Amino acid sequence: MKKIISIIILTLMFSGVKAQSSPVKIVFDVTSTDQNTHQTTMRHVKAMASSYPNSQFEVVVYGGAIDMVLKNQSSVAEDIINFKGHENVTFKVCNGTMLRKNISENMLLPGIDVVPDGILEIVQKQSEGWGYIKESHH
Repeated sequence: MKKIISIIILTLMFSGVKAQSSPVKIVFDVTSTDQNTHQTTMRHVKAMASSYPNSQFEVVVYGGAIDMVLKNQSSVAEDIINFKGHENVTFKVCNGTMLRKNISENMLLPGIDVVPDGILEIVQKQSEGWGYIKESHH
């Protein structure tokens, strides 16, 4: 009986490893002004990108989170810049937010892509089967 239980446990463990190694696509929704949220987002993205290098991750920034992607404001600038050129991690910022806050593209960190609308970017990713994470820090 112990042998059967051990075999079942090992089978479950290895099937879990196999499932975890399957590529995923996740979009992160960031709207908070809170720098702790920005830091938490980067911790999540770094850990997932490292653990799942064949997966895709996109961080969409809009509203109050705009400071996260600004050269002279971001508390996570170094982390974002380190992802520049990585094919599996992208950062998008909402053009509508930029217009409302009078922010030009030259004020953004390197590697940030501008999309017409942050919410529509997220909805589009979800319609393509991407998972969704709303980042917040309490």
